[in-house]
Amino acid sequence: MFKSKIIITLLLVLIVVFAFNIDFSLATPPTPQSDCSGDECVNLTNPLGNATPNSLIGRVINAILGVIGSLALLMFVYGGITWMTSSGSPEKIKKGRDIIIWSVIGLAVIFFSYALVNLVIFDIIGG
Repeated sequence: MFKSKIIITLLLVLIVVFAFNIDFSLATPPTPQSDCSGDECVNLTNPLGNATPNSLIGRVINAILGVIGSLALLMFVYGGITWMTSSGSPEKIKKGRDIIIWSVIGLAVIFFSYALVNLVIFDIIGG
């Protein structure tokens, strides 16, 4: 009972923390660059836009955390299905419950990682 209260409290704190830390900004459009030498002129556009290395690394890390979060959600669903299809078997019930508990812990780690990456990359470094 005490564990479930701690988990619920932790999840509520995470929800409140991330509710105010959402960044809806879009990437800046690419700007054309020209390199004219003699008679030949080449216009190049940067496929990354005006992204700094810090913001590029932050976007890659956020994408990886998004994929890992999706995997954690799938594990949560798998744990629920395992529990529901246990047919009263105590071993399968325990297995399903453990999968769900570890998935919740994994999601908490992912949320904290996301918050830390946003804090370091965007707030401290200014990417």
